[in-house]
Formats: sequence, structure tokens, C-alpha cells
Amino acid sequence: MTVIIYIEIGCVSFMQHLNHLIEHYGYFGIIIALVGGIIGLPIPDEVLLTYVGYNVFGGKMSYLPSLLSAFAGACGGISLSYFLGVKLGLPFLIKFGPKLHITEEKVSKTRKLFLKFGPFLLFAGFFIPGVRHITAYLAGINGYSYRRFALFAYLGAVTWCFTFITLGRVLGENWILVGTNLSKYSIYLIVTFLLGCLIFYTYWRKKRLLGMIDK
Repeated sequence: MTVIIYIEIGCVSFMQHLNHLIEHYGYFGIIIALVGGIIGLPIPDEVLLTYVGYNVFGGKMSYLPSLLSAFAGACGGISLSYFLGVKLGLPFLIKFGPKLHITEEKVSKTRKLFLKFGPFLLFAGFFIPGVRHITAYLAGINGYSYRRFALFAYLGAVTWCFTFITLGRVLGENWILVGTNLSKYSIYLIVTFLLGCLIFYTYWRKKRLLGMIDK
């Protein structure tokens, strides 16, 4: 109960900051916040998107411009992370990652997953707390072409933005439930996505092998 109250207070505080950002910069404020959140700044991205959806519900913002702004911010942040990975490599991530709350242990675990499930993780990583901040760096470090990176990352970005903004719009006054439930059940989300990655990869690889045998 204490944790939930703490999160709700945190959401209210963040809501005040977001209100200030939107009042001064409008939809461009959403872009700024998401670029910062994606590259690793301590911004609760899902809470941000859900609150934007709540503002759509309240008539303060329009649905389509909100989606487009969020998509632009998510793509801008994930692309910046990718190009940093291309130009600066793994030493940069290990050295400066902790300053962005990206630990070396988290980098190591995500890298192992990325080597197995890279393309799918670029898409699904948006929904896994702490992972979306790293996958784009790893795509750049591992030499993914921009076209291949963009295909999966941008598809994940639009799905992620649509999901949480729509959630906020549908939940209305109950939008804050997203923040509390993410904190309580994030570990279950991570496990679910990892299992999904494994099932998808196993099915894809089996189908590919069968296709090669048929030829």
C-alpha cells in the first residue's frame, strides 16, 4: 500500500512537470521528453504516454497529433541511441551507461539476449522496462544496417506509443493505474516478453530450416 501511495505521489509530481512542459512547448514537449527518456534519462515513459492519453480524454490534446509527436520522440531517441552505438561502440555504453541508470550487468544480460533475439527485441524491447534504453545501442554496436534497425525499432515505437496513449484515453481518470501496475508487475511483463521472444524465435527458426530442406 505504501509503495502504491509513493508511486501515485510520484506520478502527481511528474504530472506537474509534464503539464509545465506541454504548456510551454505543446506537442513538441512530448517529443523532447521521449527523446530524453529513450536515451536513458530517468523519465517514466509509459506514465508519460498514458498521461498524454488522459489529456486526450480530457480534451486538452488531440489524439492524432499526440500519437505523431510521441512517435517522433520515440524514433528520435531510439535513432540517437543507435547512432551512438555505431560511432562510439560498447566502451562508451559501459563507461557512461551508469550515469543514465544503465548498469554494466544490465548491458551484459541484454547483449546476450540481443545476440539471440536481436530483431524481435528491437520491437518488443519498448515494452520491457530498462531494455528499450539498451537495444538500440546494441544494434549499432553489432553492425545492424540502419534499414534493418529502423524496420523493427520504428514498428515497435509506433505500437508502444499507440498502446499507452490509447490506454490513457480509455482509462480516463484511472490512467494512474498504469504507473502503479507497471511498478508492481514489471517482472511479470519481462518474463512474458522473454518467453514470447523464445517461442517466436523457435517457431521462426524451425520454419526457416524446413524451408531450406524443401528447397
